[in-house]
Amino acid sequence: MNRRITFAAGALAALSLTAAGCGGSAGATRPASSAAVAAGSSVPSVLHLGYLVNLTHADAMVGVGEGFFGKYLGSKTQLQTSTFNAGPAEVDALDEGALDAAYMGPSSAITPYEQSDGQALEVISGATSGGASLIVDSAITSAAQLKGKVLSTPQLGNTQDVALRYWLKTKGLTSNPGGGGDVTILPQSNSAIVTAFASGQIAGAWVPEPYATEMLQEGGHVLVNEATLWPKGQFSTTVLVVRKQFAEQYPAAVKELLEGQVAATSFIDAHPVEAQQVVNQQFTSLSGKPLSQSVITAAWKNITFTDDPVVSSWSTDAKHASAVGLGVGNLPVSGIFDLGPLNQILLADHEAPVTTPALAKK
Repeated sequence: MNRRITFAAGALAALSLTAAGCGGSAGATRPASSAAVAAGSSVPSVLHLGYLVNLTHADAMVGVGEGFFGKYLGSKTQLQTSTFNAGPAEVDALDEGALDAAYMGPSSAITPYEQSDGQALEVISGATSGGASLIVDSAITSAAQLKGKVLSTPQLGNTQDVALRYWLKTKGLTSNPGGGGDVTILPQSNSAIVTAFASGQIAGAWVPEPYATEMLQEGGHVLVNEATLWPKGQFSTTVLVVRKQFAEQYPAAVKELLEGQVAATSFIDAHPVEAQQVVNQQFTSLSGKPLSQSVITAAWKNITFTDDPVVSSWSTDAKHASAVGLGVGNLPVSGIFDLGPLNQILLADHEAPVTTPALAKK
């Protein structure tokens, strides 16, 4: 089975900004939104796309590095990209109109969706499943040993932050979003987390790949592989979202962006070695140094690249966020999805849709 369609077809029923490539530059003033640039036009002059410098965002890196997004958007729409440390920072940029679309985790997407009564954004595709773990000092072998310790996540309220806080809660350990509790959780950038762990400043962290593997190489071990917490190991790690206003004004551009996403997933599936090279080139350009081959090879095995957003895991994500004081919980999370355009593309490519077409919005 093609890895892009890994999950059940009926699932729906059940910080700072760093600019990268395509005209962006570090520290640049945030651009006006595409809607503002080309108000009233059927084609946006610019599409601003955000993503994280993580292997779980490899679809975005391949889409940019191999030119898939540019190919489908065409000459009339310029792609401008910006990279972030974690999803909540992307949400701020979407809210300000500095981004039109972004790759992020489910917890990051659910919060603005709920807070805006469903008007902020919509999920139009999956990207990855898996690739997140709690890595701790080798001397720690149980949750009880974490009491009094300092752990890290990429940002307060991001997908890994919610996962860690909820898991601690299930183990009878408190973690206050404002600080304190049985376990102190210190949000910091992924690269800073690896450095802090190597120097003994933190006891561990719940992080995405490749940072989990880098922590392993610094002497840590896996206390929790998040995949073990989900039925059949299937859960959403990264999805592609768009601002709802942008999607309503430029549906053709959204479909073109999706064409690039699907092409990127297909390339990763068909050419994994070449895809790793493309992603590592992006890492080098964006972070200043490449990943070691041992890191990227080991981390890659923990990730499933798929256009399916694993809808079945989202209501659980929303409940977990609310349980740890980081969610609103006022809307059915199923309303966040608009998978109709994605399904049209997959069906045209003779692929199974990611959900029953009749249940999609369009």
